[in-house]
Amino acid sequence: MQRGRDVSAEVPRIIVDDTGRALGDFARWYRHRVEALIVGVTGSVGKTTTRDMLQAVLSARHSGRSSLKNFNNEVGLPLSLLELKAGDEFGVMEMGAARIGDIRSLCQIADPEIGVITRIGPAHLATFGTLENIFQAKGELLEALPQHGFAVVCGDDEQMRGLARRAKCRVLFAGERQNNEVRATDVDFRPGRLRFRVEGQSYEMAAPARHYLTAALCALAVAREIGMEPAAIAGGLMKFAGQPGRCTVERSGEFTIIDDTYNASPLSMQAACFTLRDWPAQHQRLLVVGDMLELGDESQACHRELGACVAAASLDRLLAFGNSASYVSSAALGAGMNPHTVAECSGIEALLAVLDCWLEPGDVVLVKGSRGMRMERVVQWLKQRSAGSRQENYTPPTARAVA
Repeated sequence: MQRGRDVSAEVPRIIVDDTGRALGDFARWYRHRVEALIVGVTGSVGKTTTRDMLQAVLSARHSGRSSLKNFNNEVGLPLSLLELKAGDEFGVMEMGAARIGDIRSLCQIADPEIGVITRIGPAHLATFGTLENIFQAKGELLEALPQHGFAVVCGDDEQMRGLARRAKCRVLFAGERQNNEVRATDVDFRPGRLRFRVEGQSYEMAAPARHYLTAALCALAVAREIGMEPAAIAGGLMKFAGQPGRCTVERSGEFTIIDDTYNASPLSMQAACFTLRDWPAQHQRLLVVGDMLELGDESQACHRELGACVAAASLDRLLAFGNSASYVSSAALGAGMNPHTVAECSGIEALLAVLDCWLEPGDVVLVKGSRGMRMERVVQWLKQRSAGSRQENYTPPTARAVA
């Protein structure tokens, strides 16, 4: 317990000046009492998917574990490290950040030997301030790696490639362009299945979207570098299963639901547009989006960019929800979407009213928004509707259609 706190219960206790610091110090001490190879994973999008992909692939030949749930901060990371057992050969630790210095502090606790940086883009701008600060923060993982370690970085982005100079160790680039050490070719995505080749070896996995390729390449690069053979890597990728709320696909009644409600940022929203664009639909492809939060002064511009992206993807309908819905809808209309296919709502009941009117058999509906928007409510309603469990006498309020 923290010094100065009054705890009347007569139980064993350790008195410290700062419980948060003590937890971190204890986790760092424990981390060096186990033999596990520690892999740190950070980035603006795809951290959890990449972490889980690494867990699936490395487990094909080695014993180990990864971060608990979304435990990726100064409390969650130590708790995840303390879950490591004596026989574990690896530990994949997700690392989140909201400010410069956050990743550095987490690395001081976890002392990773391998680092993986997924894609970097606008996120938590309310605390970071600028995109340049985000790059600065994520690059702290590379600076923390020892000379005998190595890093894997998404290499299709030139700005991310520039991070390599901050590392003392080898940096491997993964992507689809020719100048990547780990390069995917012959990429073939069909809803539910992703296939690609790396140096002539074929890989296949269950995936709801093409952008899962980035996580797969990062996991493949790490596994190959530590000596795993292609067959074992391929087997590990086949065992990957995504987490709920992260592009989870479910056939519900007469329509398909793509549940991507866990969180949202400009990069992940763009990926969602492309996912829905590429998804075959018997009828309409509907995108239901809630606000992207924590974007600070860039919020309006980011939401306008989302609207333009929806129009460019030629999606059939757009339903925007939240305080920034007007920016999304107006940009979509300005980019050429038909006014009859766009609506904005400030309340959840109005959103459901519009969706109730729009839905038709064969539709595909993708739902996404920041955690604070609670977009999972829409997914729950869709499932109830498909099961015929709506209240018969319920009349939702009228939503505002955009003209």
